[in-house]
Amino acid sequence: MIAEIGHFSLVLALVVAAVLAIIPMLGTYVGESRWMSIARPGALLLFSLLALSFAVLVFSFATNDFTVRYVANHSNSFLPLYYRIAATWGGHEGSLLLWVTVLGGWMAAVATCSRSLPLELVARVLSVMSLVAVGFLLFTLITSNPFERSLPDFPLDGRDLNPLLQDFGLVVHPPMLYMGYVGFSVAYAFAVAGLLSGKLDSAWARWSRPWTTVAWCFLTIGITLGSWWSYYELGWGGWWFWDPVENASFMPWLVGTALVHSLAVTEKRGVFKAWTVLLALLAFSLSLLGTFLVRSGVLTSVHAFANDPERGVFVLGFLAFVAGGSLLLFAWRAAVFDAEKTYSIFSREMFLLVNNVLLMGAMVVVLLGTLFPLISEMLGLGKISVGPPYFNTLFVPLSFLLMLAMGVGMVLRWKQHEAARLWRQLRTVAAISVLLGVVIPVVLLSEFSVGVIGAVLFSAWVVGVMALDVKHRVNPNRAGWWRGLRRLPRSYVSMLLAHFGLVVLVLGVAGTSYFSVEKDVRLRAGDTVELGPYSFEFVGVRDQEGPRWATFG
Repeated sequence: MIAEIGHFSLVLALVVAAVLAIIPMLGTYVGESRWMSIARPGALLLFSLLALSFAVLVFSFATNDFTVRYVANHSNSFLPLYYRIAATWGGHEGSLLLWVTVLGGWMAAVATCSRSLPLELVARVLSVMSLVAVGFLLFTLITSNPFERSLPDFPLDGRDLNPLLQDFGLVVHPPMLYMGYVGFSVAYAFAVAGLLSGKLDSAWARWSRPWTTVAWCFLTIGITLGSWWSYYELGWGGWWFWDPVENASFMPWLVGTALVHSLAVTEKRGVFKAWTVLLALLAFSLSLLGTFLVRSGVLTSVHAFANDPERGVFVLGFLAFVAGGSLLLFAWRAAVFDAEKTYSIFSREMFLLVNNVLLMGAMVVVLLGTLFPLISEMLGLGKISVGPPYFNTLFVPLSFLLMLAMGVGMVLRWKQHEAARLWRQLRTVAAISVLLGVVIPVVLLSEFSVGVIGAVLFSAWVVGVMALDVKHRVNPNRAGWWRGLRRLPRSYVSMLLAHFGLVVLVLGVAGTSYFSVEKDVRLRAGDTVELGPYSFEFVGVRDQEGPRWATFG
């Protein structure tokens, strides 16, 4: 009976989402405020129903209800409680329910935190998000119902959770990743709402920017946790990133990074309106593309959901509707945007635009590398593998150009900056960066590699420009270093941390890529092998038993 409550709650959620997708939107066109006013309480009701349904599924796992087919396929009575709860999203059906529940949570957050926004805008935003919820609820109920029973012949115990998923990473990685994936639906909904109303101004960017930033942070955390989990669980170690499923989350992250920067320009200077809207549409569309790639069965990956392609067809059709429909709307309504303000080639606006273009170029590189093998096989051209050499050859130069533009953009003024002044500001940092880029790899590390030299040079460049900008803002001659640092805005400090994080990533990738030593050897008991400065001896193998597993030599 408990499982039926979850299923019925899911059906009610579909009805509520359908009503919210239609009535508040109609109210914005006929000017009926009562219709629009149901958007906020409706969003809270929708989230409550979704949360109830998800809680029922968690309860089914916690109580070992193996009459539910999904529980029997992904759990076992010997699993610890925290793994049984995490197993809720350890398979296809449960992870989809988590996806749509997170969407309901974002809708509830928008409904709760939007009291200062115009009612018409809130109604449009929540209606668009409700339409997305309708699509995923239909997908869940029609093709991926997590509450399907296996009565009367139900198993006495479950098949167990995939051993690779019995890890703390399963507890934290998928929820964080989904918070980022689904969080971009808010930026998407604000963009579509702006296109429908024809009003895209600084206020629109100011309302949308906090939601986008929070979603980007969640996605960043989710990708980081996923990489950490994959590296130690699968034993790859070092820098290993170009798996298709990893790319599926990396693409919306790249576009989301561009969107965060573009929203800042639109809010402060009122430019890039059309570009910002396009980025918002693409960020969520790529999140849906990632969902399709992982759940369609078309990708071969150690951490893809290998499901039947019929489910992928549903997601692909929904992706075409959401992405294609919004892009058509963008093409139709782009003419309503006001004329862009002018700015010099040496201005912060220009270099933030360059930053955006480079991020989009990097996304296209990853997109082509991920999809080309699928397209080739679909066209009958045979199976083609696109590996790290392709990605490294194209992605690394774009990363270095991005770091160059990032450093220049930090010191530029809005609208116009004198070229001669820019050279005076940055020539010392440039000279030191070139010197460090040559001395550290070649002299100290004895490594004459373009990749290592570029990594050190551009990392030094970004850190140097950051230090220069901090010194200018703090002005220690007036207030002293400590007092000046404490007065720095939190948004500026966050920006410094994000840019410094990129520096750490680039140096780490370069270091592990060019200085790692890897060797495949065949050993018998008692054999030794030399690897770098270390000597390893293979002693032998032995049987071992753990609380939920056993190994046999």
